[in-house]
Amino acid sequence: MTETEIKTESPFWRFSLKFYRQPGVSDACIALQDGCGVDVNLLLFLFWLASDDRQLSADDVKLLDDNVRDWRNLTIVPIRDTRRKLKGAATLVDPDKQEAFRNKVKAIELEAERLQQEALYEFAKSGPLGTPASAHAAARANVAAYERVLALTFPRQAIDHLIRAFDAIAI
Repeated sequence: MTETEIKTESPFWRFSLKFYRQPGVSDACIALQDGCGVDVNLLLFLFWLASDDRQLSADDVKLLDDNVRDWRNLTIVPIRDTRRKLKGAATLVDPDKQEAFRNKVKAIELEAERLQQEALYEFAKSGPLGTPASAHAAARANVAAYERVLALTFPRQAIDHLIRAFDAIAI
């Protein structure tokens, strides 16, 4: 990433890149996405808000989810599905060319995710979300609020791993 790109990216995007690169975080996020229907961008946003000592209620999380649902369903989910189906699929297209195309689809998927994060960041600038709490308490509470919104219990192993990774960078 160039210096110009860094200046134009939101603090939320930079947090997401740093957090997601922590060991095991991507695996935990993908497990929650595939196993529980978690919107990883929304989950990252909840952790980013926690890093700013903001604790959200289930109503707050539902509002956020309601606001990103259309974009997620219109762009991110179908692009992700296409990218995944292309991996190793036997088609008429030369495998190397198909893989090159899949990589372009992957880049488009990442851009769609970045745009969702940008929209969430802009939404957060409209006023403080949630209530003050310590970063650690806010992280746990925000995840619990997301569980309530989805009416699920997330796998403890994945959540505990994410909390530990969050605590390591939130210090």
